[in-house]
Amino acid sequence: MSDFDYDLFVIGGGSGGVRAARVAAGEYGAKVGLAEEDRYGGTCVIRGCVPKKLMVFASTYGDTFQDARDYGWDVKDGPFEWPVFSEKMRAELDRLEGIYRNLLDGAGVDKFDARATLKDAHTVTLSTGEEKTAKHILIATGGRPVRPPMKNAELGIVSDDIFHLETLPRSMLIVGGGYIACEFACILHGLGVDVTIYYRGGQILNGFDDEARGLVAEQMRTRGIGMHSGASILEMETRDGGTWVKATTGAEKTFGKVFFATGRRPNSDDMGLEEIGVAMARNGAIEVNEYSQTGVPSVYAIGDVTDRLNLTPVAIREGMAFVKTVFGGEPTPVDHALVASAVFTQPEMGTVGLSEEEARKQEQIEVYATSFKPMQTAFAGRPDRIMMKLIVSVETRKVLGCHIVAPQAGELIQLAGIAVKMGATKEQFDQTCAVHPTMAEELVTMRAPVRTS
Repeated sequence: MSDFDYDLFVIGGGSGGVRAARVAAGEYGAKVGLAEEDRYGGTCVIRGCVPKKLMVFASTYGDTFQDARDYGWDVKDGPFEWPVFSEKMRAELDRLEGIYRNLLDGAGVDKFDARATLKDAHTVTLSTGEEKTAKHILIATGGRPVRPPMKNAELGIVSDDIFHLETLPRSMLIVGGGYIACEFACILHGLGVDVTIYYRGGQILNGFDDEARGLVAEQMRTRGIGMHSGASILEMETRDGGTWVKATTGAEKTFGKVFFATGRRPNSDDMGLEEIGVAMARNGAIEVNEYSQTGVPSVYAIGDVTDRLNLTPVAIREGMAFVKTVFGGEPTPVDHALVASAVFTQPEMGTVGLSEEEARKQEQIEVYATSFKPMQTAFAGRPDRIMMKLIVSVETRKVLGCHIVAPQAGELIQLAGIAVKMGATKEQFDQTCAVHPTMAEELVTMRAPVRTS
């Protein structure tokens, strides 16, 4: 008989926590409890990837209607009805949350709809007043968007709020230049909102390949999104039925809504972590080793709360590695190398491996790149351009990075990511026969480097 109520207690019902809980219980026979203070599914299902992608889909139909006419279809535009879409979107999120709950029930996990904090290394205190003990505790509480520390910041919305708007504003200022800012700029513009972006840096999407993010920025401008570099908000207040802002550039304007996409913070506040000896970074990220273990041996953490690589599939993999390590007897370090990702702008950007700038700092490289108008939209008369790019090691011939800016780049980079993860060389790409006519055939037909450095 165990001295603890549970073999594992998970705090957080998002993708990573739920996966770890149900696999530990269902496949390894562990007695597992899980506490979630909000909705099951976490950021991805409830406030992030899933509703955002549904909005991405909705936002593309305006272009589709125009393209259809250019291809000979007698299609009439109709106004986008946000209430119709948002009601159906919320119903879909309810359905998905039900699936998450059922997965836990099916695995025999005890669920607690409550906030959980740590009393000591083996004891969890619930907001219901109950206390539960566990041999191992896994923190998977994710992160949350934050507003900047400025007067009247509460007048602006954040990404969690966007899915709950009763109506779409006529105009919106988005503050920030990261992937969340850029994705929602494209989404909202596609849904008919007049969108302006303020970002502090010289270019959007800091950290991504310069050439790729430059093309995304160019295409966003071409679509009519107002892009203002070196800009942020000095003052904001309610005026004329909207939100008046004064920018660092001196510009003053009133927008229907202001949307802060200025960063996220791990959900680790007031959990009793520091009191029991768990080390945290200045931004609240829980510090862990390669096995997701904190400095307190019984306490582990995965996902965005650790601020390592904040992607849903990564949190799930971290959860699986934790379960294998603790319950499977297979010490499994987390592999954060060569993780493919996508930015759902219009056009999308897919990336895996090193950017040209990162690779150049490490070794001598060859760069293979091409940019062109894709057949489908070129025929329709749109000015869209796409880009395919490979970064190749001169010494080993391995493809160190792949960057795609194109419609469906997220789908393309998933497959390219397999080759890059396997260590494929440029010659192996070249030996692969092209599928014609496709955009992706360019990845295997670029014969001469555009530059070597």
